Amino acid sequence: MYEFNRKTNLLESATQSYPLIDVKDPNLYREYFTYDEVPKVVFNHRHVPMEVPEKFWITDTTFRDGQQSRQPYTVEQMTHIFDLLHRLSGPNGIVKMSEFFLYTRKDQEAVYKCLERGYEFPEITSWIRASKKDFQLVKDIGLRETGILVSCSDYHIFHKMHMTRRQAIDHYIGVVRECIETGVKPRCHFEDITRADFYGFVVPFAEALMNLSKETGVPVKIRACDTLGYGVTYPGAVLPRSVPGIIYGLKTYAGVPSELIEWYGHNDFYRAVNNATYAWLYGASSINCSLLGIGERTGNTPLEAMVFEYAQLRGTLDGMDPTVITEIAKYFERELGYEIPPMTPFVGKNFNVTRAGIHADGLLKNEEIYNIFNTDKILNRPVKIAISNTSGTSGIAHWINTNFHLRGEAAVSKADPVVEIVYNWVNEQYNEGRVTVITDEELEEITLKTMDQLSRPRFT
Repeated sequence: MYEFNRKTNLLESATQSYPLIDVKDPNLYREYFTYDEVPKVVFNHRHVPMEVPEKFWITDTTFRDGQQSRQPYTVEQMTHIFDLLHRLSGPNGIVKMSEFFLYTRKDQEAVYKCLERGYEFPEITSWIRASKKDFQLVKDIGLRETGILVSCSDYHIFHKMHMTRRQAIDHYIGVVRECIETGVKPRCHFEDITRADFYGFVVPFAEALMNLSKETGVPVKIRACDTLGYGVTYPGAVLPRSVPGIIYGLKTYAGVPSELIEWYGHNDFYRAVNNATYAWLYGASSINCSLLGIGERTGNTPLEAMVFEYAQLRGTLDGMDPTVITEIAKYFERELGYEIPPMTPFVGKNFNVTRAGIHADGLLKNEEIYNIFNTDKILNRPVKIAISNTSGTSGIAHWINTNFHLRGEAAVSKADPVVEIVYNWVNEQYNEGRVTVITDEELEEITLKTMDQLSRPRFT
């Protein structure tokens, strides 16, 4: 059989069917995952079409997976971070949901505090154990949706749960049905999908969930979880590692609409952001992230990164306020004692700081030469120069103009006497054996002292 696809305007096959393959022994894909060797990326040169959803968005797991890898947040900290997420999300709710644990009284108190804010976005959701008691807890608190763990690789089904695939599906369907009957929308977390038998388990399971959704009239979300960061985006890579293949397969073979597909990835192979972006491009509406990428092991997809991926793909921030990202970074460092690696994009202290003198000269002539965008306007972070023995007079001039907010005619050039004296002082520091960069406090002190010596009005 075939049908006419109004999106592609082509006749397309409509008879794809993938029944559950209930194997006796687990399929661990040993040809790819030998454990004693680096995992293999294999190609079959099959390509799937890109199909970007009409709308896509971001969801947050800072208070769930993000909290599993650090000292637990206090209620006050969670509430403040939630306020920041709300401001970042903007009036259009691009940061659509935020996920909380409900295990402890503290977690529950934080949820109540955040609910009291009355924000439409991010909507508060939960992650719980799959039990009727916990489903009722979600409903009693007043949440509409919860995450449920439904591990889908044979690693988990056979070796952790000690079940067969048929037993796992029957168990999962029963749990999801119970969740729906309690009055809560289920979000099924397909754990370890990048090591799962896609056509032998993932597709028939997802199709069964879509049938349950049709039967009950309750939408069932599917979160594709790249638990160990094995996903790749290479064209023609084989399943189960192909991110485009996973998203396309869920949509095409299991009938899962884009708005019910969410991608969740870890960064074990440095691919979290790229994989998440490809999930959007190939049909997932939702990407699950955590602030600063904080999460188990190598962490999750950084939420702040996906803000800028979204803006690049859509051509607009759609109301998001990225200056809040800088506030979030400062809060994590000053209030929570979290050390952000200095080279981290968008939030690290060296993100838009240059040390090379030739770069400083370019910045002084035109900031666009060496800055990725107007970081002062978009992130409330003016481009900076770190002063060292390689900075040159251009670096000194740029630092003075930035530090004292000098623009236009008020700005100093690299030939200014103040710049030359400060430059000579810096060189003297390194000639005497210094190896560290000059601090902002030192530079400000010597600059003001120099202006006094030259009888010039101080910069303020």
